[in-house]
Amino acid sequence: MNLKFQILFLSGVVIALLGCAKPLVKSPQAPQPVSGDCAGETTFLLGSGIYDITGPAAEHGMMGYAMIGQQTAGIHMRLWSRAFVVASPCNHQRVVFVSADLCMIFQAVKQHVVAKLRRTYGDLYTDENVLLSATHTHSGPGGFSHYALYNLTTFGFDKRNFNVIVDGIYQSITRAHNNLTPGTIKIADGDLLQSSVNRSRVAYNLNLQTERAQYAEDTDKKMTALKLVASTGEEIGMINWFAVHATSMGNKNQLISGDNKGYASYLFEKSKGSDYTAGKIFVAAFAQSNEGDASPNLNDGVNGLSEDDFDSTAASGLRQYHKALELYNAANELLQGGVNYRHAYVDFSNITVESKWTEGMPAQKTCPAAIGLSMLSGTGDGPGFGKKGWKCDDAKKFWNVFVCTVFPPGSCQEPKPVILQTGTIKPRPWTPQILPLQIVTIGNLAILAVPAEFTTMAGRRLRQTVLTQLRDNGIEHVVIAGLSNAYAGYVTTKEEYQVQYYEGASTHFGPWTLAAYQQEFDRLALALKNNLPVNPGPQPPDQSRGLIDVQPDVVLDSKPAGKEFGSVHLDADSAYRGGQTVQVAFWGGHPKNNLKTQSTYLEVQRKNGDVWDTVARDWDPETKYMWKREGLAYSHVTIQWTIPDTARPGVYRIRHDGHRKKNLIITTQIRPYSGISREFTVN
Repeated sequence: MNLKFQILFLSGVVIALLGCAKPLVKSPQAPQPVSGDCAGETTFLLGSGIYDITGPAAEHGMMGYAMIGQQTAGIHMRLWSRAFVVASPCNHQRVVFVSADLCMIFQAVKQHVVAKLRRTYGDLYTDENVLLSATHTHSGPGGFSHYALYNLTTFGFDKRNFNVIVDGIYQSITRAHNNLTPGTIKIADGDLLQSSVNRSRVAYNLNLQTERAQYAEDTDKKMTALKLVASTGEEIGMINWFAVHATSMGNKNQLISGDNKGYASYLFEKSKGSDYTAGKIFVAAFAQSNEGDASPNLNDGVNGLSEDDFDSTAASGLRQYHKALELYNAANELLQGGVNYRHAYVDFSNITVESKWTEGMPAQKTCPAAIGLSMLSGTGDGPGFGKKGWKCDDAKKFWNVFVCTVFPPGSCQEPKPVILQTGTIKPRPWTPQILPLQIVTIGNLAILAVPAEFTTMAGRRLRQTVLTQLRDNGIEHVVIAGLSNAYAGYVTTKEEYQVQYYEGASTHFGPWTLAAYQQEFDRLALALKNNLPVNPGPQPPDQSRGLIDVQPDVVLDSKPAGKEFGSVHLDADSAYRGGQTVQVAFWGGHPKNNLKTQSTYLEVQRKNGDVWDTVARDWDPETKYMWKREGLAYSHVTIQWTIPDTARPGVYRIRHDGHRKKNLIITTQIRPYSGISREFTVN
């Protein structure tokens, strides 16, 4: 994530941003050992599900780059929640893994999803066994956190987008639950080269040479993939973890997109014949890992694989897709064992880090959450201003006085020049300090859910910590699920923290943050190893109280005189060939009138006798739905379709469906409308 926090000072409206059913099934049994009675077992109950979480497609601040002017203005690809339920018949435990096309999972999202699950299933799904992870796309609508810092560019909380995300994740999980069937899981891993670059090499190279020498690359190249197959032979889904930022789409893009991971998922699902209009399909999740310093933009983290964002997204996604398909087809190692998990809330603002984790030094302390001056500089993925590694002595004039005098660094956060104490702001903190930590084991695989962005070396250390603890219990594979269950910035190594690049300035709890994570995850792993319960820890505060939704609604939709809603403004040509782009423009309505969840704003249709077959919708990346305001209340809708080389010759047309708002004296009406282009041939 590249939050350029200059907006904290440029925006004068920041402060205004603050502003049960009976159980249907029995509760799960008490946690079981990692191996024990399930040793050698290879049969699981498996289910997958997918649901739309796209949100407002126009005039809504996007989450990730923190550019106030980056407002949604259409759709490149819809956003999806991809869910998997895995249950073990031998120990009666189950877990949920979700990979959602979001910039991050916020704590309130996890809380509300679990609450909805509890109302439906009782105690079957809880905080402890539900793992929600984000792909980290920077091209989705924001405003869905209960913490103010993450709602800055949307000028506050947006209840509509929040509800779409919560309900979509919940619906994907219920679909996975309803699709449960006996099956097996196979695992494979391999290196994917030329798909990521370390955007903070200077910081990475501060790690000890002896440690760096253990690895051939300065980003993690390993992709770990799971193949889920029913006992009947039906393919259920695929999950892989690979560390790379979803920033192929730059900070000037205004179309909603799943970025490179969403594109890779689309390719994999389409290769398996998945139909997003169906309730049960093959689901492919390209999940995020320790991508903190791993960029898809191979030109030193500045430019992508192409100067065009869409081409860069396709190129990066295609490489991930090909590697995942290779691993999927080659997977032959069965996951063996049961299902298990441990979860705890930890207050990171004041952890005593024992000397075991402090490199031989006496016990150390973490700090209340704060962000550093170098966050303003951004990264190659999203440059800000100023220089990397900014210190108080480097800041001149205004910044020197404002930052280093008003917010002195203090010994706990040194050498970070603190720009904002986000954890101690009154009356409510701007970022969370009580964070969820979670380990999920499926057979001999352990998944570490971290509520932050770990850098390459930080992730390596954490994985090794847990593997050392659980290896004797049969755990052979350990992956990190990044941006999971909550979000609290980055985590660097202590060495990387010293240079105070973007990632170090974004490490909220000081130089011993990673050591604290290692210590607390070691405790969870030890409890798993010895079949012991864990202290659930302090409950995070309820940030919903007093939260105000200040997002403006659509007042009304209008159209030019003599035009109707759905009227064609710019029509298609009469004939095209594969590879060309069809473009049609309509007079329409504002997309906030109806988010078209599980539906579409456009259809590319091919004539088949007397009927029109739909061959593409707004979730297909060869289409673009683009919205633009004209005047005060006109909506100019442009639809593009880049014709695939595989398109069948024939007669086609483009259809647009939307809703328009009419304010009457007493009531407000929202009514549907449609528009259709001329017919054209594809040769």
